[in-house]
Amino acid sequence: MSSALPPCPKCSSEYVYEDQANLVCPECAHEWNPNEVTVDEDALIIKDSNGTQLADGDKVTLIKDLKVKGSSLVLKIGTKATIKRLVDGDHDLDCKVDGNGDMMLKSEFVKKA
Repeated sequence: MSSALPPCPKCSSEYVYEDQANLVCPECAHEWNPNEVTVDEDALIIKDSNGTQLADGDKVTLIKDLKVKGSSLVLKIGTKATIKRLVDGDHDLDCKVDGNGDMMLKSEFVKKA
């Protein structure tokens, strides 16, 4: 028997039940209204140097020369990179930098291409 109710958005439990207008998950006690637009509070919002929101897969360009820690390599202004994923931390972009491989960059030093 499959339930017509959607799984819990917090823990993905399939044991969801209705309580008046809300849906309730008995495993994590999360309650939500299925008719409301949900906003993920845990979603990472990272912006570039111009305030444009960045997402996985975006192409960015360096806005200044950056020394690579632990080597003599310098990434020049205008170097392009592709964001693989957004990360919570000091260096918040996991990127593939053209000609230099995978690196972590700070969002304050890039602009969306």
